[in-house]
Amino acid sequence: MKLTVIGTGYVGLVSGTCFAEMGNTVTCIDVDTKKIEGLKKGVIPIYEPGLEAMVKRNIDSETLHFSTNLAKHLEKCDIAFIAVGTPMGDDGSADLKFVLQVAKEIGQNMQHSLIIVDKSTVPVGTADKVYDTIQKELEKRNVTIEFHVVSNPEFLKEGDAINDFMKPDRVVVGADDVKASEKMRSLYSPFFRSSMDRLITMDVRSAEMTKYVANAMLATKISFMNEVANICELVGADVNKVRIGIGSDSRIGYSFIYPGSGYGGSCFPKDVKALKKTAEEHGYTAKLITAVEDVNDNQKMVIAHKVVHRFGQDLKGKTFAIWGLAFKPQTDDMREAPAIYIIKDLVKRGAQIRAYDPKAMDEAQHFYLKDVQNVSYFKSKYETLQGADAMILLTEWKEFRSPDFEELKQQLKQPIIFDGRNQYNDQLLLDLGFEYFQIGKK
Repeated sequence: MKLTVIGTGYVGLVSGTCFAEMGNTVTCIDVDTKKIEGLKKGVIPIYEPGLEAMVKRNIDSETLHFSTNLAKHLEKCDIAFIAVGTPMGDDGSADLKFVLQVAKEIGQNMQHSLIIVDKSTVPVGTADKVYDTIQKELEKRNVTIEFHVVSNPEFLKEGDAINDFMKPDRVVVGADDVKASEKMRSLYSPFFRSSMDRLITMDVRSAEMTKYVANAMLATKISFMNEVANICELVGADVNKVRIGIGSDSRIGYSFIYPGSGYGGSCFPKDVKALKKTAEEHGYTAKLITAVEDVNDNQKMVIAHKVVHRFGQDLKGKTFAIWGLAFKPQTDDMREAPAIYIIKDLVKRGAQIRAYDPKAMDEAQHFYLKDVQNVSYFKSKYETLQGADAMILLTEWKEFRSPDFEELKQQLKQPIIFDGRNQYNDQLLLDLGFEYFQIGKK
């Protein structure tokens, strides 16, 4: 098929590239000329394992193209995907200005029957707004063109997005037209060679709701386990053992029940707020979802509180080595990362920070922590340790899993580790002479 993907952010670029990998002819559209020119040369604006090689391969095979000219490529395509950003508004709702602007441009330039797909994460009712916006523009042009708006939410994990797209555990398609639904089924059929039952069709509003509910459920598991961790500390239990005990129950499982410093990233914080706002707009107070958000906000500061409890309120003259800045491994994404909040709090108390992350240091230096004083960045995890009073682990990158603990002892002023991901064996570190602070255990 001939596809146009509007928006070359995380969702648009991954989706367009993976569709091209399956043999479709795909053009990714963006208003950012510099970004498009870079993409034409294989310059990838985000870090995602495997994406750069796939983009270059499909550019070379001429299945993947990049352009700023939406009108030209609407003329040739069968399906147009809207994959622009939906940033969080001041009131917590999803801001649809970019989605509706694209819908307006589609209405101004559409020449033949099209399927328009909402790939962006959007609240319930957005497809109706997109339809109305397009129809209004067609009426201004005094033309009649059949089109359908479909919801096809993405379920991509940053750091494993290529695998998620190429081997999906499910694809959700919300369509109120049988032909549009079948067209989407045909598009996705190469991704389900063994079984098509993982392509789930439903009405549009249910599909829109499914995306928010999926992320809110995962966020709930994380916040629940973090709340349990905090209770474990108070009563003298070990949350690591509790996790194993409950995860062995097949109804619960082990996914998303690891205690830590809270969730971050582009999806969970934004989608939880948007779902809560959607409920409010319809006269319902989402108490559980509100609690999930509140627990997470507090959890981001748990490690900072442990540092203060150990070293005191005044941290002047103290230096801390930070391992990990991204909100999770295998990405350079720092949106809502716990590291931002912890570093700012420690610096506010007078501390010096020495930081290292395999991929996210540019993001930290040039955006998220650019105005924060007393933060230095280093090229290796061991270099950050030199002269630090303690090491603080915030992102569970693989290279942090089995460090040379003797090297840590030599570089640190004192053998002290604060582990925001409960990654290490506490007995091993105690035997080596470390003070070791975890989440959910005294």
